[in-house]
Amino acid sequence: MTHKLSKITLALLSATSISTGNLAMAQANANDGASTTDQVEVVEVSGIRSSLTSALSEKRSSTNLVEVIEAEDIGKLPDQNLAEVLENITGIQITRTAGVGTGVQIRGSNSNNVLINGVETVGAGTGRGGISFEDVSASIIAGLEVTKAAEAKTIEGSVGGTVNLRTIRPLELNDTLINVRVQGEDSSLTTDGIQPRFSVAYGDNWDVDAGTFGFVISGSVTEQEATSFRPRVDRDGSLVENCNAVVVRGDNVEDVANRPVCQDFDFLDIQFLNQELENFEYDTTNISSTFEYAPNDNTKFYFDVVYTDQERRQDSTRVQGSGVSSVLNYNLPTAFETVNFGSLDGVELGSIQAAVRGTIEPNLAVDDDDPNLRFNSDTGARLTDTTLFRLGGEWQGDNLFVSAEISSSKSDTVNPNLSTQLNFINPNAPLDNLDENGNITASTSNDNSVPFIYDLTGGSLTFGINFDSPFAPSVDDLLNPNNVVLDQVDIGRDTTENKLDALRTDFTYFFDDFVINSVDFGYRFSKRESTFNDVSDRIGGFSRMVDSPNGSLFANLLVAGPSNFGDADGRELALRNFLIVDPDLSFEDPDFVISTLEAALIAHDSSPDLANLQPSAAAFFNIEEETHALYAQANFEFEYVMGNFGVRHIQTDVDSTGNTITSDGANLTTVSGDYNFTLPRLNIVATPHDDVVLRLGWGQDIRRPDFSDLNTSVSLITNVNASVNIGNPGLEPQEITTLDLAAEWYFAEAAVVSIGYFDKEISNLFVDQLSSAPVDGNGFRSTNPSCPGGGFFNPIAEGDDFLAPLGTTGICVDLQSKVNDSAKTSQTGWEMAVQYDLSSFEDELGWASGFGFIANYTIQEYSGGSIENESATRGTDIFNAINGIYDSNNFQKVTAVQGLLDFSENAYNITTYYEKYGLSARFRYTWREAFRTDDTAAGASRNSTLGFPVYTHDRGQLNASINYDVTEQLNVGLEAVNLTKEGITQSCVNEGALLCFEGLADRRITFGISYTY
Repeated sequence: MTHKLSKITLALLSATSISTGNLAMAQANANDGASTTDQVEVVEVSGIRSSLTSALSEKRSSTNLVEVIEAEDIGKLPDQNLAEVLENITGIQITRTAGVGTGVQIRGSNSNNVLINGVETVGAGTGRGGISFEDVSASIIAGLEVTKAAEAKTIEGSVGGTVNLRTIRPLELNDTLINVRVQGEDSSLTTDGIQPRFSVAYGDNWDVDAGTFGFVISGSVTEQEATSFRPRVDRDGSLVENCNAVVVRGDNVEDVANRPVCQDFDFLDIQFLNQELENFEYDTTNISSTFEYAPNDNTKFYFDVVYTDQERRQDSTRVQGSGVSSVLNYNLPTAFETVNFGSLDGVELGSIQAAVRGTIEPNLAVDDDDPNLRFNSDTGARLTDTTLFRLGGEWQGDNLFVSAEISSSKSDTVNPNLSTQLNFINPNAPLDNLDENGNITASTSNDNSVPFIYDLTGGSLTFGINFDSPFAPSVDDLLNPNNVVLDQVDIGRDTTENKLDALRTDFTYFFDDFVINSVDFGYRFSKRESTFNDVSDRIGGFSRMVDSPNGSLFANLLVAGPSNFGDADGRELALRNFLIVDPDLSFEDPDFVISTLEAALIAHDSSPDLANLQPSAAAFFNIEEETHALYAQANFEFEYVMGNFGVRHIQTDVDSTGNTITSDGANLTTVSGDYNFTLPRLNIVATPHDDVVLRLGWGQDIRRPDFSDLNTSVSLITNVNASVNIGNPGLEPQEITTLDLAAEWYFAEAAVVSIGYFDKEISNLFVDQLSSAPVDGNGFRSTNPSCPGGGFFNPIAEGDDFLAPLGTTGICVDLQSKVNDSAKTSQTGWEMAVQYDLSSFEDELGWASGFGFIANYTIQEYSGGSIENESATRGTDIFNAINGIYDSNNFQKVTAVQGLLDFSENAYNITTYYEKYGLSARFRYTWREAFRTDDTAAGASRNSTLGFPVYTHDRGQLNASINYDVTEQLNVGLEAVNLTKEGITQSCVNEGALLCFEGLADRRITFGISYTY
C-alpha cells in the first residue's frame, strides 16, 4: 500500500532513536519482515484539527503518560515562543520576562529537562534545565512532547517532566519540501518599530542503488523587542511609630521629637522609589539540519546538527528616588490605607496603616542632601552560541533492535555589561559641606535634595517629581548635562562555558507469543562540565563631588531617557524627563564610551579611578561531572493490559573546583564527591473499552543541584545592600517519587475527556537560606570581620550612609545560600482536560462545523518542608510594632516555612478555534492563580520585601491568531499576544497585603506570509 505522507505529517514524527515510533517499526519488522511503509496509510491533512488529531493519537498509543503538541504546518506551532507553546499543556504554567515567556513550571516545578531529538541539552547559565526556550525559534520545531511519567530508559534529572523538542526527519518526506515564511512583529510599548522574522525549510530524499539518502535543513532569523514598565515602592525601614511609643534601639531611647509627624497610630511611609523600564532586544539565529541514510530496510544512520546564536540585549533604565527614608519622620502622608499582612504558618501578622498619597519634601535641617534623584542605564547582554551534534545508527534483526549514538551539546556565553549611574544635582537645592566661598569641599556629597509626590491608590504605584515644591527642578534642569554627575560605571564581560558529551547504546529484544513481548536495556555515559569566570570592574561609587565628573565633560554620551512610561496604563504621574548614557552607543561601541568617561574622569581629577577589567579569582569555578547509567525494562502486553517496568541505575562523580581566598591570595581548591541511585519505574495501561484508556505510572527520579549552587567561590560587589551568594558543594540531589493515575475517554474522533491524579514526594529539596546582618542602635551594620550577629563580611562593601557610614569599606552583609531541606515535601494535584470539535456535524451545521475547543484545568497542593524564611531586620520592626513591641532587645522575628516557589495551586487554559474554507482562527485564554516568587522588579532583595518571597497575583492572558490560505501554497496570518495588555501585580509577604511591585506588559502583534512548495 502506498503511503501519502504530507509535509505536516512528516514534521510530527519523533526523532528520538529509541522512541515509541522506532520501536513499533522494529517490532513490526521482526514480526512481519516488512517495513512500516507497507503497513500504515497516512491521510494527507494540515491545520489545527489535523495537528490535534495526530497529537491525540500519539498520546493515546503511548505506554506512559505523555503530552504532545504538533505543528499545524511546517514551522508553525500554536505560538511563536516555545515557553508559550508549552503553556497549552495541562499542568504547565510559565513565567515571563518583559512579557515574553522564559520560565516553564511543569506541575509547579522549574526543575525540568529539555532535550532536542532525545539529546540532553545545556543552557546558557549555570543551571541544569537545558537550553533556554527563548533561544530556540518555534519555526524550526516540528513538535514537542512532555513526559510526565518516566520509563526506565528516560534520562534522569527531572522533577516535573522532560520536554523533548523534535525536528523534521528527511526519510519520512514523501515530496520535496520547500517552505518560506516572512513575518513582522510590533510591540505596543517599544519605539523601534516592526521587528522582522524570516524562516526557511528545505528537505528531500533520494533512492539510489546504495540505499535511500535524506537531507533536511531549516533555519530562522528572528528579531524581537519586548518591553515592560516595572514601578517599585519599598517600605522596609519606613516605620513611623506612634507618638506614645517608647522606641528603643540597642541601648538608645529615641526622642519622640525626632518623629514630629507621628500619629496616634503606627504607619508605614516610603523608603525607596524605583521606576524601571525593562527592555530586551532579541536577535536569534537558528539552524537545524539532519542527514539520514538507509542502506536497506533494516538499517539507518543519521547525523543531526542544531545551532543557535542568541543575542539578548538589555537596555533598561531605572530612575530612583533614593534616601527617601531620611525624611520619613518629617513628611506626613495625606492618605492612608489599612494593610493586612495576613498569616504565615497559621500565625496572624496583623494590620498596620500605610501611606498611599502624599509628598516627600526635603528638610535641609534634618538631611541636607536627601531625598535624591538617580538615573541608571542598565546596558548588558547575553551572547550565547549553542551547538548540538548527534551521530548514530540503528539496526533491526529478526528479534533484536540495536541503536547507538554519540552526542555533544555545547553552550558558550559572554555577558558584556556597561551600566552607568548618574546623580542629579538639583540647581534649586543647596549642596552640603561647602566652604565659606560656596565651593565644594572633600566632604561635599555628589547628590542633593529633590522633592517627590506619590499616589499609590487604585492598585497602581505612581510617583514623580513634585513640581509644586519650591525645591522642584524644571524640565530644562532635568535635561541639562551640567546638572548630572557620574557616580559609578559597572563594566563586565563574564563568561560561562557548558559542555555535555554523551554516548549511549540501546537494545530491544523481542519475544514471540509471550506476555513480555520485548525487553529494553542499555547504557549511557555522559561527561558534563561547567566553567564560570567573573570578569568585572566598577569605576566609582564615588559619593563625593570631588571625585565625580560633571555631565558637561561627557555630554556627547548623554541622551534623554524614555518618556513613554504612561503608555501602558495611561498614568500621568511618572518620572519622564531625565538623562542617561546612550544605551545603543554603550552596546555598539563600549570602548568609545569607556574612553570618553575615563577622559572626563581625568579632566576632573588628575588621579582618578579608571577601569581595570580583570577576572575575579574569588568568583571562578569549574565543575566536572561524570555519570554512568544502566537500565533494563520489560515491556508486556496481555489482553487489554500493557505497559513496562524496569530500573535505571546511575553512578555520578563530581569535582568542584574554586578559589579559596586567603591573605596569601587565591588558592585553587577541589572538592570531590560521588553518589549512586537505583531508580525503579513502572507504567501500566489498560483499555477496558475501545474508547477508554486507564493509566498508572510510578517511578523515582533525582534532580542534581545547579552548578552555581555547588561552587565554592564567591562573587563580591561594593553595594552594601546586596546579599552575598555562596555555593554549597555538600548539596545532595533531590529525590523524587511520583505516582500518576489517569483515565482518558476518546468518545469521538479527535475528542477526549481526561482526568489525572499525581502525587510527588520530594526529599532533599533545594531551598534558599538567608542569614541577615543585624544593625546597631544607629541602624548601621557591623564592620567586625567575624560578623558576630550573622551575615557575611564583604571586604569591598562601601558605606551608603544608611547601612554604614560613608567612607566605610568592609561591612557585614546578608548571606544567602542553598541548603537541602531535611523534611520531605509532598505535592498532589488533579489534571482535567477536554478536547472536541464539530467536524462530524458538517451536514447539520455547515459552516459552523468548523468550530472546536480545548480546555484544561489543574489544581494542585503543596505541603511539607522545614527550612524557614525569617523577617529581615527592616521588617522585624514592623511586625513587632503591630504587636506593640518597640524595644529591639525584645523583638521576635517572624518565621515561615518557605515551601515551593513559583507554584500556583490553580490554573486553566481555554482555547476556541475555527477551521474551514481555508480560514483558521484561534483564541486562547490562560489563567494562573497567585504564586510566591523571588522574581521582583529591579532585582529587589529579600531585605526590600521584608524577608519573604513576594506574591504575584492572579493573572490571565488572551492570545489570538488568524490565518487564511490564499492558495494551496500561500498563507497569510496575524497573531496577537496579550491582547488586553494584562500586567503583573506583586505584594509583599502575602497576596493583597502591601503592594510592592507592578509589571505593565506590552501587546505584541505578528503578521506575515508563508509559502510552501
